[in-house]
Amino acid sequence: MDANKSLNLPFYLKATILLVGIFAFISMLYIAQDIIVPLIFSVMIAVLLHPIVNFFVRMRINRVVAIIFTLFLTILITASLAALIFRQASIFLETWPILVDNFSEMFNDFTRWGSRYFDLNQWKVNRWVKDTKSESLTMSGAELGQTMFAVGNGIMIMLLIPVYVFILLYYNKLLIEFIHRVFASNEQRRVSQIISETKTVIQRYLAGLVIEGIIVAILNIAALFALGIEYAILLGIIGALLNVIPYIGGLVAVALPMAVALATKSSGMYAFYVLGIYYIIQLIDNNLIVPLIVSSKVKINALFAIIVVFAGNALWGISGMFLSIPLLAIVKVIFDHIEPLKPWGFLLGATMPENRIIKPIIKKMKSKIK
Repeated sequence: MDANKSLNLPFYLKATILLVGIFAFISMLYIAQDIIVPLIFSVMIAVLLHPIVNFFVRMRINRVVAIIFTLFLTILITASLAALIFRQASIFLETWPILVDNFSEMFNDFTRWGSRYFDLNQWKVNRWVKDTKSESLTMSGAELGQTMFAVGNGIMIMLLIPVYVFILLYYNKLLIEFIHRVFASNEQRRVSQIISETKTVIQRYLAGLVIEGIIVAILNIAALFALGIEYAILLGIIGALLNVIPYIGGLVAVALPMAVALATKSSGMYAFYVLGIYYIIQLIDNNLIVPLIVSSKVKINALFAIIVVFAGNALWGISGMFLSIPLLAIVKVIFDHIEPLKPWGFLLGATMPENRIIKPIIKKMKSKIK
């Protein structure tokens, strides 16, 4: 038997092997998430900062100094944004008890109305609300320990990412050369195309997200100030950050200022004003900002975008929701350059196929007209 011949396995065996392989791969991603997630973030940040480092290198600045200076500027901008958010959050927390009292009073009015309208026992409703509050506010020692561990782990990861980014930027040429040497010489052109398009996708996506976030934050803050909603700066920035998470982030982003409007304004109509103006901002974002700024060469259809966002959340939490779309775009780039996987790349894309029945009829009619 020829050793080069592929085994002609039955379909059910091929499907079983494929499913077992996918399960093992996903399990590895979940188990090693503390290593993989920071590394993926570092790779994306390194790809985004690479043109800036090259700019400084072309100005005859030492590569190590250029990397350190670029990282310093990035950390300075990030720290300034974090300081602004922290300052606004501290002001928000100072008035938190007043907001809770206002919201509780409004909620009590709502439960009294609901009890009358739906013929419910108000005492039972109040008892259920009280029990729910006590359960949600009670945190066991084990939960507190888990929370503290998660916070400490997050801080450690935040400290590791700049180190990873520095190493990736410094060994950039070595890593690219390694990828080329893994593949045969007749595949080098395809490998170069995949690397180039992957870098373009990441750079356009991340740079576009930064610009989109700034524009959306300005629109949110201006809208909330115009409506007289308190904590407009904090809510506007949080809304812009949540907008990064596709589809789901926008819902949470509008829920927060609506809740604040309900708790601080005398009329509940302000919550609907917030909903309406945020809807207008989302229309501007989806139809003007995203197509002009965030769009890249790779288009992902909405079905798979929603699926991978939920899958990313199940696998890696909030980080997975953010990483899901760029990772899927990279997967599509790879699929589009490998012949057996091109149908899957087409399935992930947003290009609608032409009707195979109508198209020949139209061609025939055009030829008759001519």
